Amino acid sequence: MPTHDAGPITERVVVVGMGLIGGSIALAARATGAATTVVALDVSEAVMARVRELGLADVATGDMAEALRGAGLVILCVPVGASAAAAAALAPHLEPGTVLSDTGSVKSSVVTQVMPQLPAGVTFVPAHPIAGTEFSGPDAGLASLFQARWCILTPIDGTTPSAIALLDAFWSRLGARVAVMTPEHHDRVLALTSHLPHMIAYNIVGTATDFGDETQSEVIRFSASGFRDFTRIAASDPVMWRDIFLHNREAVLEMFERFSTDLSQLEGWIRDGDGDALLAFFTRTRAIRRSIVAQGQDTAMPDFGRRQPPAG
Repeated sequence: MPTHDAGPITERVVVVGMGLIGGSIALAARATGAATTVVALDVSEAVMARVRELGLADVATGDMAEALRGAGLVILCVPVGASAAAAAALAPHLEPGTVLSDTGSVKSSVVTQVMPQLPAGVTFVPAHPIAGTEFSGPDAGLASLFQARWCILTPIDGTTPSAIALLDAFWSRLGARVAVMTPEHHDRVLALTSHLPHMIAYNIVGTATDFGDETQSEVIRFSASGFRDFTRIAASDPVMWRDIFLHNREAVLEMFERFSTDLSQLEGWIRDGDGDALLAFFTRTRAIRRSIVAQGQDTAMPDFGRRQPPAG
C-alpha cells in the first residue's frame, strides 16, 4: 500500500455510492492519505449506517449539501444507467473548482449523461478503475483492490491539464497504474476485454440451467475450474451488467459478431477433424495467457492462483 509521506492529493474527496468500488476507494484513500477528509455519500440510510459501523470514511452522510461542501474531488460510484440522475441530484451542491469523476465501465454514455448536468466551473474527468470482485455492498470494500491494477482516464476535449493531473495523482496514490485514452476507444477495448467475457460467462452458466435437475446437480458438483470460474464472473452485480450491455451496445455487438465468426471457424475445425488448425489456434491463445501473466495482470500459479482446499 502506498504511503502518504507526500501529503494529501486533495483536501476533501466525496465518494458517491458505497458499494464495492465506492467502499474500496474510501478505504484506500484513508489508508494512503490521498485526502485529508474522506466523505461517504449514499441515499440509502441502511448503507450509510453500515458504512459508519465499518468505519469506511471520516464522514458518512446522506445529506448532499453537507457532503459536497468544500469538496475538491467527487467520485460517482453508481451503475452506468444512473449517471444522469446522480449528476443532476449533485449539481445544485457542486461548487466551482470541484472536479467530478466516476468509475463506470462505459465512458461515452456516461459523458453524454453527465455533461449536460454540470454547473459552471465544475470539471468532469471520466475514469474507470479496472478492478473488482463478484461481491457487492459496503462490506465488500478492500483497501488493496486497486493495487497494480489499471485505472483508465478518458478526459474529453478541453479538459484542463490540472484536473487530469489531480485524477492521475489520486489513482496513483491508491496504487493503480494510470492510462489515458478517449471515451470511444475505451469502450471498444473494454467491450472485448471485459464486456464480451461477461456475456459469454452469463450465457454458459445460463446454459447449465437448461439441463434436467439431476444433470444440473452433476454440473455443479463436478465443476472443473473452467466452469467454476465462469460462475464467479456470472455472479457479478446484475444491475451493473445490465447497464453496461445497454450503454455500450454498439461496441459489444461488434465484438460479439467477431466472436461469433471465430466460434464458427472453430466449430468447423472440430467438425472436419482439423487437428493442425486446432493446435495452431490453441498455441496462439496460450501465448496471450502468458502475456497477461507477464504484464502482472494475473499469477502463473496453478489454478489461477487460488488456494486449494485441504486434502480429505
